[in-house]
Amino acid sequence: MRRLHAALGSSGVLLVAILLAALNLRTPLTALPPVVTQVSDELHLTAAAAGLLTGIPVLCFALTTPAAAALLGRISLRSGVLLALLLILAGTGVRSADLGGAAAAFAGTVLIGLGITTANVAVPAITQRSFRSRVSTVTGIYTATINAGTMVSTALTASLALSLGWRWALLSWGLLAILAIAWWWRVVPPEGRAPEEWPPDALPRSVGPPANQATDRGNTRTPAEGTPTAEATTPPGRDETPGPSDAVGKRSVLKEKYTWALCAMFGMQASSYYGLTAWLPLILSDLAGVSSASSGAAASLFQGFAVLGSLGASVGIRYAGLRASFVGIAVAWLCLPASLLLVPEAWMVGVSLAGAAQGANFVLVFTLIARRFTSVHRARKASATVQSVGYSMAAVAPTLVGGMHTLTGGWQAPVAIVGCALTIMTVLGLMLTGARTPRA
Repeated sequence: MRRLHAALGSSGVLLVAILLAALNLRTPLTALPPVVTQVSDELHLTAAAAGLLTGIPVLCFALTTPAAAALLGRISLRSGVLLALLLILAGTGVRSADLGGAAAAFAGTVLIGLGITTANVAVPAITQRSFRSRVSTVTGIYTATINAGTMVSTALTASLALSLGWRWALLSWGLLAILAIAWWWRVVPPEGRAPEEWPPDALPRSVGPPANQATDRGNTRTPAEGTPTAEATTPPGRDETPGPSDAVGKRSVLKEKYTWALCAMFGMQASSYYGLTAWLPLILSDLAGVSSASSGAAASLFQGFAVLGSLGASVGIRYAGLRASFVGIAVAWLCLPASLLLVPEAWMVGVSLAGAAQGANFVLVFTLIARRFTSVHRARKASATVQSVGYSMAAVAPTLVGGMHTLTGGWQAPVAIVGCALTIMTVLGLMLTGARTPRA
């Protein structure tokens, strides 16, 4: 282990650990849609029930994030990540088990959702604390790694299922969890037993307030050396006390119309993403004539181009501004339902543009939060509210899309509903990106 630490350095070891964890944070979810027909047939699920199977983890994001944060306030972050990965691995195994039928599939999916929710809280906390001067860069790489994992699982699961069956195809992605668990267990040292070259604060014990303040560009600014920070004055696991600007002359974020408009905008974005992700292979097969064997690989473009979108969003916002960036994002997003309904042979263009747009829009939403709510205290509350409400809306999207398909017997109406959701998102986004925001 010391040789590995000497070769990579403590930061390199931790960065590899973060990226290995990131590979597991969407892969178990996006591995299901390419084989959802086989799963539904064998488990006797309706389209709406199959959509619920995909939407359960998103519901976990919305409902159990506060509990995950409370848990991580009591245990170390390393232990939290290990727990999350173990839950994901256990859930992957239970979901693929040949015993228990549909009940096992739903129970395993719940475990996967709980594990991903825990990691969603723990990994960004580690990133904020351990890479203080490189938060934006590491977060961008981390997000791109998540999207890369979704692209690979979407592309390969159908082929694996042809050779191994859908159960072994889904179970095979548990190898990523095993690899990540082994790295965190063997290479990332527990608190109090770090090697000499490991920074004392490289892996904080529990969730606490980050030391970085958001700038007006949505990036982070690290305090100068010797400057007291919230981290230095606040006990681990506790939120910092609101500053004067929060206590005087400012309403609660829950009383601002801006917050609820952001909730609705993010809800439309997330609902469109998860509604399409759950069914895109089948939609492409039915509307665009893509073969069932190739539909998973075709749908992986939607995830793959999100890597480019998430990495390029900050550049576009910096040089083109929020309004112009959002207009481009909205137009690209709308190209997918438009192409599927009007010009099905152009599906590849629509899928690619929408993939980049959904990755970029996620970055833009949280840039809006950082610009509007300039203190860490208010920004954290706004972010939690936006995610809780948005993911609650997104959790029902796969079931709604699947149910509409069952009701109408085709995919035109479900795709049109997604188009309506994106239109609402566009209207709200134009309002929000045109609103005046304070400078940090």
